[in-house]
Amino acid sequence: MKNTPRPEDVESLALQVLLPGFTGTALPDDYRALLEQGLGGICYFGSNTADGPAATAALSAAIRGANPRAVVAVDEEGGDVSRLHTSTPSSVLGAAALGAVDDLELTESVGCWIGAELAEVGITLDLGPVADVNSNPDNPVIGTRSFGAGPALVAAHAAAWTRGIQSAGVAACAKHFPGHGDTAIDSHLALPTIEADLATLAERELVPFAAVVGAGVAAVMTSHILVPALDPDRPATLSPAVLGLLRDRLGFDGVIVSDALDMAGASAVHGIPEAAVLALVAGCDLLCLGPDLPSSMVEDVRAAIASAVGNGRLPVVRLADAARRVQSMRVPAAAASVGPPDQRRQRDAVAPTLLVERDLPDLAGALVVSVETVANIAVGAVAWGIAPDHRLDPASLADGLPGDLPAGPLVVQVRDAHRRPEVRAFLASLAGEGRSVVVVEWGWPGAYDVGLARICARGSSGPGVAAVVDRLREAGWTR
Repeated sequence: MKNTPRPEDVESLALQVLLPGFTGTALPDDYRALLEQGLGGICYFGSNTADGPAATAALSAAIRGANPRAVVAVDEEGGDVSRLHTSTPSSVLGAAALGAVDDLELTESVGCWIGAELAEVGITLDLGPVADVNSNPDNPVIGTRSFGAGPALVAAHAAAWTRGIQSAGVAACAKHFPGHGDTAIDSHLALPTIEADLATLAERELVPFAAVVGAGVAAVMTSHILVPALDPDRPATLSPAVLGLLRDRLGFDGVIVSDALDMAGASAVHGIPEAAVLALVAGCDLLCLGPDLPSSMVEDVRAAIASAVGNGRLPVVRLADAARRVQSMRVPAAAASVGPPDQRRQRDAVAPTLLVERDLPDLAGALVVSVETVANIAVGAVAWGIAPDHRLDPASLADGLPGDLPAGPLVVQVRDAHRRPEVRAFLASLAGEGRSVVVVEWGWPGAYDVGLARICARGSSGPGVAAVVDRLREAGWTR
């Protein structure tokens, strides 16, 4: 009986493994109180960083003032996924573009600069790099967030990016174990299944994760996907068999972070509090709860965890081990200060990798039209591509171009048109009109031919936009 923890100790441990988010650029009183009680940390989203670096640094200081050991986390992948750069494209190339360039020194320097930016505003954990092999071109949630479609390429660059960011003193969290690349469903919305056998998983999905473990990655994030070859009943986040593979086969001894438990792939069946209990039982250490939940959900999850310890479903030693791992997650910074990667170097590096199909027509006087398809939830609402002259609602594409649009050549920007039949039909209609059009594809370079010239950039970023602009100017475009 002497070793039985007091209820208040269990409740404190339960808080220490939780990583919720909240809306706004100031620390709400209810979250301040939870942090003072030992809440594990806060995960930032776009609304938290909207007022710029100084305000973000002040928010981090407030969080740390309430709990000096709190984790401050964010999704900052560069390229398409950025929480610090939302009004203009990210200043660094994203994963798919870096994989196409295939310069490991550049990839490491990009990771290092992202780490320096995050450290400057008090962020201690970056939920990146993406270590998924995007083997399915129709993947709706990974795509250009992946370094590529080959396991060796992804492994090399994910490891380089990890070394870079951790050299700046920010912990990296490779995701989404055991690999989300071969899916055609977004796990934010449903539960995807990977129908690969064990040999394929070992030769494809696990290779990049073995590489980042070898590079000393501080954390690994789970995925809400079903992998029947490993566990036919439970998504990876809730599966002891899948997470045991990470610990036992890959030898990972760091922090296992769950993907957000408000996602349908994790909690549509069980609800968030029960999903949290199951994730801890399976082997997760730090539980992401998502940005749009009230603080009462944190209380509900804490109560569910404490109840599971009380009734024996969750061993207290498992909960204590998870809290210990979270509390000890620290990455020492390298001594040297880091400057931003040279924009011209990035632009010049990515320019030769642009996939250009067909000869570009004369673009003198061309207007830029953007088809404003909604990005997946991971990308969110961020600036992308060239600033357009006209924006088109995807729901209006069947009506063709607006009647007040002047005649003349066009640059039409799209994202992942290979997955969007309505966008392809619109582009084909433009080709049928005989208008001079160049399509700029900012998403994954999936195969489609609508009879128009196409430039594939493998994701949007400041250097990527500059490289595309240079290519368009060679064809006479000016603005």
